[in-house]
Amino acid sequence: MSALTRGRWIDDWRPDDEQFWEREGKPIARKNLAFSIFAENLGFSIWVLWTIVVINLGNVGIELTISEAFWLTAVPNLVGATLRIPYTFAVPKFGGRAWTMISAALLLIPATLVAVVVPSGWLADQSHSTQFWVLLGCAATAGVGGGNFSSSMANISHFYPDDKKGFALGLNAAGGNIGVAMTQLLVPLAIIVGVPAAAVKNPIHEVNLAYAGLMWIPFIIIAATCAYLYMDSITDAKSDKESYKLALTEKHTWIMSILYIGTFGTFIGFSFAFPLVVKNTFPEFLAQHSFIATYLAGLAFLGALIGSVARPFGGWLSDKIGGEIVTMGVFLGMTGATIMGIVGINNRSFTLFFVSFMVVFALSGIGNGSTYRMIPTIFKRLGHEESDRTGADDEEMQKEFKRRAAAVIGIAGAIGAFGGFLIQVVLRQASLDVSALLKAAETPAEKVAIASANTDWAVPALWVFVGAYVVFALITWAVYLRSPATATSRTLAHESA
Repeated sequence: MSALTRGRWIDDWRPDDEQFWEREGKPIARKNLAFSIFAENLGFSIWVLWTIVVINLGNVGIELTISEAFWLTAVPNLVGATLRIPYTFAVPKFGGRAWTMISAALLLIPATLVAVVVPSGWLADQSHSTQFWVLLGCAATAGVGGGNFSSSMANISHFYPDDKKGFALGLNAAGGNIGVAMTQLLVPLAIIVGVPAAAVKNPIHEVNLAYAGLMWIPFIIIAATCAYLYMDSITDAKSDKESYKLALTEKHTWIMSILYIGTFGTFIGFSFAFPLVVKNTFPEFLAQHSFIATYLAGLAFLGALIGSVARPFGGWLSDKIGGEIVTMGVFLGMTGATIMGIVGINNRSFTLFFVSFMVVFALSGIGNGSTYRMIPTIFKRLGHEESDRTGADDEEMQKEFKRRAAAVIGIAGAIGAFGGFLIQVVLRQASLDVSALLKAAETPAEKVAIASANTDWAVPALWVFVGAYVVFALITWAVYLRSPATATSRTLAHESA
């Protein structure tokens, strides 16, 4: 078997050598990128699987309050964000091929639990407390899909030369992010396969919830098998622990991580929360449009798709006018769009609310691209400043600070994912009062009346997000646009484009 058809350890890997790259490197790198995207896409798909499971629990006889439902979407987000930290260092320890196989195989656990435990008659017969804790445990396992991003990005970065990493990593990230949209598009269709169309028109109707997990199992097995058979590991792909240590002492690491909380945190947080927010904010609209009520998560897929597609555009636009300008514009735009979403709630306009949040998704995707583009630009400038200050060789300083920038990208990716958890915590907190009222209600009619009287429950949370976006915009302006040194940063953005 040739190197292109059989996974192996590669001892001699020189992607920056043009002759080696054209002769051997490019086809091997492309092969590994393709299988990496496939596995990472499944990781994101499983990570957000509970966005569909949660809004269909009532169809299998399990009733939860709004705050309990938010826990079932928030916990996978939290677990996934936390796992991104150790996953970053898994590739150097186990090798890219082995870890892609392992991380893909781990997805079988949450998929199987959704297929076997969640829709089981046993769970439906348990007490409410038991149901909630069992569901929470099952949901937590879906977090393994969130960790895949860090290991996948770290692995692919070793395969490509410096001048081609941006495009390859952009493809890898976008391919993974689209997994969110795929889940929210396909799973709602899968769980109503075989259910009579007339039944689906009812608010509570039969669903084959087991299919939500079963449908992914063959693809997970294929991804793990392909990683084992066809992917490669690079022997010298070692983590630069010293660069990580130095990056942690640099203030820009934490500033960029905070900004990434605002961009990626918004994208993944609303990807998890949007179906629940719509379901509990516009019950009267959903009652009048049975298809939308049934296919709610499928409708939400548009946001995730728009955000995923917009990410490369954010990087491209940053190359043209500077990442700092794009990022500040993103936060100001998200401020305005969120306010319009609040107006939509207060005026009972589902269309205004929905369009506003599609804009938020698009801007968050653009911001994901612009913030990631800012990091190498900032550290390139810092390298020049350090060389001027110490008299050290500028070329050597650039190499050193390029390694730190790579470390910051990993750190920001992990910290930014926690933003999604924070969004859901704020929304859950806003839902506590109405959740308590619903829990105390004794009849279905009382629950409907309470829900109808509290459709503005999310407004306080949305005002918190408005305030946060304003703060993020001010940070971007104060740190990267107000100072005269920013002109250098924008110039460097053009130089490195």
